[in-house]
Amino acid sequence: MDETVSEFFRRTILKIPLTEMMTILKTWNFLSENQLQTVNFRQRKESLVQDLVLLCEENHASLNDAALLDIIYTQFHRHQKVWDVFQMSKGPGEDTDLFDMEQFKSSFKKILKRALKNVTVSFRDAEENAVWIRIAWGTQYRKPNQYKPAYVVYYSQTPYAFTSSSQLKSNLPLLGQALTIASKHHQIVKMDLRSRYLDSLKAIVFKQYNQTFETHNSTTPLQERSLELDINMDSRIIHENKTEKERVQRVTQEIFGDYPQPRLEFAQYKLETKFKSDLNGGILAEREEPLRCLVKFSSPHLLEALKSLAPAGIADAPLSPLLTCIPNKGMNYFKIRDK
Repeated sequence: MDETVSEFFRRTILKIPLTEMMTILKTWNFLSENQLQTVNFRQRKESLVQDLVLLCEENHASLNDAALLDIIYTQFHRHQKVWDVFQMSKGPGEDTDLFDMEQFKSSFKKILKRALKNVTVSFRDAEENAVWIRIAWGTQYRKPNQYKPAYVVYYSQTPYAFTSSSQLKSNLPLLGQALTIASKHHQIVKMDLRSRYLDSLKAIVFKQYNQTFETHNSTTPLQERSLELDINMDSRIIHENKTEKERVQRVTQEIFGDYPQPRLEFAQYKLETKFKSDLNGGILAEREEPLRCLVKFSSPHLLEALKSLAPAGIADAPLSPLLTCIPNKGMNYFKIRDK
């Protein structure tokens, strides 16, 4: 094992939290149970890492073995990446072909290697017929950078692929071409949908809302907080409040359902409109360029926050369709222009 691969192992193992070390190493399944039992997992992390790297050297570990370990680490910490969604489509009249995962991998790798000599591609099969792809990009003159890889998660026999945002935007067309050809599609487009929560993105594009998503530590949701009424309040007001509250709850449930919402952190709206006025003249009236405005809603769990607004009395029910259509449209980037 050369020094470059050894350093790659060292830096990969070093970023694994101690509490997850044994779980990730067992999932990797490269070191035997007997080898793991010889390691003192309670020693200083630097010493622990060194011991594990020596065991990898004993087993003649390769660059691909290190890449697989990095994929497993990323699967455990997928929320540390920002994921984009790509949608593919077939040409008119094209039938659905039988899908072979090994053929997909071979074709995907050949396309990248043919276009770019210095690139390493690693695969790891996952649940639900998914494959995780790790791509370390290089250039025609530089070796692949193993510390800034791109990740792709592709679900076989579906038109969707999820990619981690990459700094090398120039490689996106090549990546799209490899995905399209290897999966036997005709074209690919980037959707206006992005999040750190891969499972939620998958649920949105596959319309799988009725499930449990990644949760976050927060206070009790607004809609669950009781709004105390004064005991001396007029009974007619109490009845009116109760009727309105029931209406709001019914409308909210009709729009959002009674299941947990997919987790997104933001929704962004870009507005472009021409200035309109009944008054003649003025600087803005002569302006050719449209007026532009950007509004961004942010929250650790945006859709649950929106769902709680009306029941909490913060907004009227129903909310604007621009806010409630996010899961159905599969978008959290919107451009609003004049008709």
